[in-house]
Amino acid sequence: MKQLIETILHENSLVLHAIDMEETEDLVKKINDARRIFLYGEGRSGLMGKAFAMRLMHCGYNVYVIGETVTPSIEKGDLLIGISASGTSTSLASHFTKTKEKAANTFLITASVRHGLSTDGTLVIPAATKYRREEEPATIQPLGSQFDQSAHLLMDAIILALLEGENRHRDLLKRHANME
Repeated sequence: MKQLIETILHENSLVLHAIDMEETEDLVKKINDARRIFLYGEGRSGLMGKAFAMRLMHCGYNVYVIGETVTPSIEKGDLLIGISASGTSTSLASHFTKTKEKAANTFLITASVRHGLSTDGTLVIPAATKYRREEEPATIQPLGSQFDQSAHLLMDAIILALLEGENRHRDLLKRHANME
């Protein structure tokens, strides 16, 4: 078990070190500039998006998850962040099209530089996906686990960047659920 954990940590470390920091800085800026933030992803990518949305809420951002019953309509000045290893799902493309129609901004977190979506920004996480394309790194992990884990770790780092190095644990704790 220890060797498996060490291998997973090593794989994710290689992926995270290969990320373009300008792309992460662009996402941080777009989050800070957005009136409201919307998150969308399917499957495990969607779960990573929900975790990111929760932390953004803890930080005081006005954030929603597409598909939840309390999510309002997107409008100009808003930001939709899509999380998709392939970047090719039809529902993601549909949400990005609707977002553009409403003059809101789009940002994609993906493993694919060839996603084909029109976005206002892209953050490529060069991790293995369930497709195991030639350009993807080798991994011992099943399906898209490497992408999902790397995305989660990166989004937690983005939260720290949004906090600007401050230790605001008490502020975040005030917004943490208290009816669990």
